[in-house]
Amino acid sequence: MPLGQHERAVFEERSAPLYEEIVTSGGISATDRRIGRRGELREAFELLTEVGLVVQSDDGTSWRAVDPAAVQARVVAPLGQQGAELIAESAHWAQAFSSLSHAWRRSPSAVGGPFTEIRGAATIRTFLESMVADSEEELLSAQPQDRRGVKQLTEVSAREIALLKRGVRMRTLYQHAARRGTDTRKYVAAVTAAGAEVRTLDEFFNRLIVVDRRIAVIPSHEGLNAAMVISEPSMVSYLVDMFERHWERARPFTSSESSLMRDIAAEQRAMTIRMLLEGRADPAGAKRLGVSPRTYAGYVADLKSEFEVETRFQLGYEMGKRGISGREADAPDV
Repeated sequence: MPLGQHERAVFEERSAPLYEEIVTSGGISATDRRIGRRGELREAFELLTEVGLVVQSDDGTSWRAVDPAAVQARVVAPLGQQGAELIAESAHWAQAFSSLSHAWRRSPSAVGGPFTEIRGAATIRTFLESMVADSEEELLSAQPQDRRGVKQLTEVSAREIALLKRGVRMRTLYQHAARRGTDTRKYVAAVTAAGAEVRTLDEFFNRLIVVDRRIAVIPSHEGLNAAMVISEPSMVSYLVDMFERHWERARPFTSSESSLMRDIAAEQRAMTIRMLLEGRADPAGAKRLGVSPRTYAGYVADLKSEFEVETRFQLGYEMGKRGISGREADAPDV
């Protein structure tokens, strides 16, 4: 009989105790009703005989036990061989389906038309990983408020470095606040060393991933638990153009020149001023700058000190009196 999960359960629960009884008593009578055709131990006994753990005596009147060590290899080795063959076969099948999946994802029908909504964080992540893995020429991504952990950044870094080695061009946009994260800096150092380009901007922008200028993914209006997959050429071209405009204004992440850092600080200061003058609540202002509410409150405190005021109302009044809007080309001297 084939040995599988059911047979192993019978062996552990019923055959093993019967075997121990046979060993202890020196054998079992061939006429024992329990192992007869309708006996309660018939299945357990048949399994023992099948694997060779009991053999019939020369005179046929009883059954005696056999050393398990002499039987184990004969039973276990074929199962191990079958397992190895199944693993190898499954790998071949996976490779076959992978090539089909690659063809499917590159076809217009893959996302069900020019605009397709996908839902669920796991589904979105799986789709993005698959889409990015299939990129052949270029990967553009905008990642505001980067909050990925060490493990995720390490996994992303390994995948993206593999793409870069294949010759895929990669450009990524972050907000200036991403420069404060140690893990993000390590990730950027790894991918830029492999050939990627990373820049940062002061202002808030939405998430965007574009692969080969062929397909784009953006968040749904419902939030990050849903995403829109866009394959309509004109819309993808429009999104690429928006990315390029942001890219031209962005600052290289890897540069640490003092003049550049002063410019970045000035841009964050100007953005904070705009958030205050627009009446944004702290959580909204923090989100726009890509920082925590606590960090944002620190920015506001710095402005109060700079303008020598004690309240936000006084701060707004003072900035209005001086004609400060946060949109000046250079930070004013105060």
